[in-house]
Amino acid sequence: MTDFLLELLSEEIPARMQEKASADLAKLFTEELAKAGLKPDGITSYVTPRRLALIAHGLPLATAAVSEETKGPKVGAPPQALEGFLRKTGLTQDQLVERDGVLFAIVEKPGRETAAVLAEAVPAIVRAFPWPKSMRWGSGSLRWVRPLQGIVALLGEDIVPIEVDGVTSGAATIGHRFHHPGIITIGSASDYVEKLRACHVIVDHAERRDIIRVRSAELAAEAGLSVIPDEGLVAENAGLTEWPVPLLGHFDPAFLEVPREVIQLTLRTNQKYFVLNDAAGKLAPAFICTANITAKDGGTAIVAGNGKVLAARLSDAKFFWEQDLKVKLEDYLPKLEAMLFYEGMGSLRAKADRVADLSAWIARAYFPERDPDTARRAGLLAKADLATAMVGEFPELQGIMGGYYAEKAGEKPGTVSALQQQYVAAVEGCIPACVALADRVDTLVAFFARGIKPTGSKDPFALRRAALQVIQTILVNGTRLKLGAVIDQAKAGLGADLDTIELLDFFADRLKVQQREAGVRHDLIDAVFALGGEDDLVRLLARVKALQVFVETEDGANLLAGYKRAANILKKEGGVPEGASAVPDYQPEAAESALITALDSAEPKAANAVQNEDFAAAMSALASLRGPIDAFFDQVTVNDPSPQKRNTRLALLEKIRVAVHNVADFSNIEG
Repeated sequence: MTDFLLELLSEEIPARMQEKASADLAKLFTEELAKAGLKPDGITSYVTPRRLALIAHGLPLATAAVSEETKGPKVGAPPQALEGFLRKTGLTQDQLVERDGVLFAIVEKPGRETAAVLAEAVPAIVRAFPWPKSMRWGSGSLRWVRPLQGIVALLGEDIVPIEVDGVTSGAATIGHRFHHPGIITIGSASDYVEKLRACHVIVDHAERRDIIRVRSAELAAEAGLSVIPDEGLVAENAGLTEWPVPLLGHFDPAFLEVPREVIQLTLRTNQKYFVLNDAAGKLAPAFICTANITAKDGGTAIVAGNGKVLAARLSDAKFFWEQDLKVKLEDYLPKLEAMLFYEGMGSLRAKADRVADLSAWIARAYFPERDPDTARRAGLLAKADLATAMVGEFPELQGIMGGYYAEKAGEKPGTVSALQQQYVAAVEGCIPACVALADRVDTLVAFFARGIKPTGSKDPFALRRAALQVIQTILVNGTRLKLGAVIDQAKAGLGADLDTIELLDFFADRLKVQQREAGVRHDLIDAVFALGGEDDLVRLLARVKALQVFVETEDGANLLAGYKRAANILKKEGGVPEGASAVPDYQPEAAESALITALDSAEPKAANAVQNEDFAAAMSALASLRGPIDAFFDQVTVNDPSPQKRNTRLALLEKIRVAVHNVADFSNIEG
């Protein structure tokens, strides 16, 4: 048994692709070897900006002989089928084996040297590699993420001869681009990691992440600061360096006049720097960058250079901030006239007017203690920051800058809060909720009315997310809102032709997804929705949760079984014959009479409890039916030879169904 080292050297691999590429290499390698009957004891994967590598541990030097069996046609099949099978397998008819009337081709394949298997597997892997984006260079046909420069392929200490589009394998690689740009000869898999480390290349991505994370925290602590945790940025910096060296720098505190989010975005997104807080939790005028070398001056020149680039970027941001503040936020509204919401859906200014009207309507209808004019104002200004210079430069700040500009312009706190929260998943507060709901429902109605809806995994306009955020906002605020009425109002504002039920069903699907993650059964949501007319999500979920508790009890499970038995009989008999419940002089049996009495008591109790939103009491009322229903089915024959008795008992089963449907449509409940 021996180890195999594979390294694919190239120009820089984008940081965002590296970890998946490393996993893909291990997966493809394992699959290719499995085709030849080889299975390593384990695989260790490595990736740096310039190389993908793996070590396959514990490979035998040769594969075992294998017997391959191929199923063929049945005995007596048409001659054409048999001839085709023989051509495919390369055998003659007398070499086939018959088993249970079916012909099989059994081919004994001798074992192969592992080196030969690897020599075929590696080129196949390289050519089939699933890069998100790749390029072709030179005159060859190979596509790779960046030009492939070298292949190290060592089985034990022996080179496995491999050629991929003119690139041949060997034992030579290169070290760090600046510290050790020369050739390194690898002896075997066992010395690969340490030889490269000696040449300033840390091949383990996880190790580079740890170095960046730990050293950054140490540098910050030494300066009395703390790093704002950002694992994504840690991974990105690890993907940009082969020899990571975090360095602490500072910028002019005057830039802190600019909103925190602007500075953080500039540092993190544009420069890949870590953002720091001071001891009070406020943004510090400092940053940590990650160099790719150990500088002779300790990094002084690197920090100075990075500081100059950052100062230029922050100067731009400060300029945009100051320019935007020269006018009030509302003064940007006219510019929205020239900005399209979506093709055929009018301008952003038209949307702003609709959101303003719908926000005010929601406030009047569901938040009577709040000022609808404040909601209208917040809705009108919600998109205004899209026309500002800052958002033009930093689109990620849309919705954030509006809150700052509104506050500077002296807008009411409710308006400011609404603008600050409009892109939060679950918006809290009455006025912010009005605006968030109005904006997202307007968007959903606009797109659905145009027939633009999510299909399968495709949802380019994030409509599923918009619906989920509507649900989250309603639930986090406990808003007793009739969703259908809000949709109808949005339709009126748009002049849209749309079936409200269709959009409510879309919300129901999103609600089921959301609640499934919270442990709520989707069939119970269906059971409540199936009754119709329930679009108050707070009330609906209260009913669903009470129902879930109930059906998981013995009484609930037995009542469900009794209901389904009654429903099945009704379905089989085609329902209740007309007039069956009004048979004169009918004398019910004792169990029948007891069930009638129980239903006469339970049905109004359950209905009143639902009306009063006391769903636990409604379940308790239904629970009282469990015993009488069990006794009825034990002691009474529904399908009696007497049409009078049969029809009257069918009517009683229908009464069970009606009583239960005060709470939910039990036909939708699984079990």
